[in-house]
Amino acid sequence: MAMLTALAVPAAAEKISLKELSRYLNSLTTAEAEFTQINSDGTISTGKLYIQRPGRARFEYNPPDKNLVLAGGGQVAIFDAKSNQPPEQYPLARTPLSIILAGNVDLGRAKMVVGHKVDGNTTRVRAQDPENPEYGSIEMVFTAGPTELRQWVIRDDSGAETTVILGEMKKGAKLAASLFDITVATRQRK
Repeated sequence: MAMLTALAVPAAAEKISLKELSRYLNSLTTAEAEFTQINSDGTISTGKLYIQRPGRARFEYNPPDKNLVLAGGGQVAIFDAKSNQPPEQYPLARTPLSIILAGNVDLGRAKMVVGHKVDGNTTRVRAQDPENPEYGSIEMVFTAGPTELRQWVIRDDSGAETTVILGEMKKGAKLAASLFDITVATRQRK
């Protein structure tokens, strides 16, 4: 009887190596997924995420939220639907999202990973730009068998956290370059 009870308890997940996580992220060329975002103020947004590595991402928010966040051309642009102003723009390299979108992800790089642990059935990795830790950090959550990115938490330079939980990812689709073009999006939203 004790043997049956021991078999019923799920084993803790094995920690996925940084080498395997880097390999997985580098193999991710394009991806589409529904997402749920928990904002630092506790509000929740949903939408669709498009990723084209290196350097491009698009967060389309579902109504009634009409905001849009684009990463492309080395910039991140935040389109606020309530504003008549052009989008706020920041260099992608100054955001923790740049770690996922880098041309070559190497989580084994010195001082990039500041946390790597198993938490139940997931492996959690917290990473930051080793030369500029003041840009904030990203904590990525992965499952194994096969390795899959499930969510991330971005902590900005002020300590505010934004969590993005990913739905099922469709990988390898051809995505139009215009999806990530900040100039095109600016024209379309006028």
